[in-house]
Amino acid sequence: MQQTHRPRSLVSRLTETVMVGIVRGVFALSRALGPERSGAVGAALTRTFGPLLGAHRTALANIRAVYPEKSEAEVKALALAAWDNLGRTAGEYPHLGRLFDFDPDSAAPGRTEVDGIDHFLKLRDDGKPGIIFSAHLANWELPAICAARFGLDATAVFRAPNDPAIARVLHEIRSETMGNLEAARQGAAFAMQGALEAGGHLGMLIDQHFTRGVIVNFMGRPALVNPILGKFARRFDCPVHGVRVVRLPGHRFRLQLTPPLDLPRDPDGQINVQGAMQAMTSVVEEWVREYPEQWLWMHRRWRAPAGAQAKVSSP
Repeated sequence: MQQTHRPRSLVSRLTETVMVGIVRGVFALSRALGPERSGAVGAALTRTFGPLLGAHRTALANIRAVYPEKSEAEVKALALAAWDNLGRTAGEYPHLGRLFDFDPDSAAPGRTEVDGIDHFLKLRDDGKPGIIFSAHLANWELPAICAARFGLDATAVFRAPNDPAIARVLHEIRSETMGNLEAARQGAAFAMQGALEAGGHLGMLIDQHFTRGVIVNFMGRPALVNPILGKFARRFDCPVHGVRVVRLPGHRFRLQLTPPLDLPRDPDGQINVQGAMQAMTSVVEEWVREYPEQWLWMHRRWRAPAGAQAKVSSP
């Protein structure tokens, strides 16, 4: 029997309208404060209230498991630093367009520097599709803005917040500063495939749990990762790059794009999907271990079945 969807009630629509107004008001206040002060306020809020949430227990458990040699004081300090980064990222959201001010022709440094801009330009001009993976590090929204500013035809795949009011406002901001956007939803794979078939590029965060994923080794523990980028890499045999953001002192950022990865292949010469996802995940692990305080430890990343092990095929 076909399921029918009832129209939303007037109360539901009015509630969302009110919430959108509230969220826009908060964002307007953040804009008035400027990126530095807005980020500082966000950090103060998350450092104060983050430890009161259930997600804080998740962060502590994750850190203890990855760094068993750390003292309890060090574990708590790292979790608090991660809350600080998350709060700053939230406070900076209304200022994304201002944060990315990289100009390769300017002698004066801006808020953002780019290490590997030649890779961006090569991706833009090579006439081939490409894949770019990233992780929830520092302010992870900036690479999509970099791609749009330098004319790279890229589609950023994102997960919309559960709250519809916040989702609407965030989409408005993303639409103003980024290129093509594709929400992670049922049927999104067809749109992603279409972008690659047209010679475009896909950008996607790969450091969160995916229930129907393939098993990889991440920080010494088995984890499930969405295999879709590996499947696309196999189908299109296109360049695969990683991009990360590093939060620097003085309210500054550095974007770093890796050279194309040499992904493992099956005996028939095709890219091995699980091996490709392991290669990408290993790059993310290097990033996280270098700047652990800038990663999203609050996520339940390790939910692979008990006794699971990553089995990656050799090239």
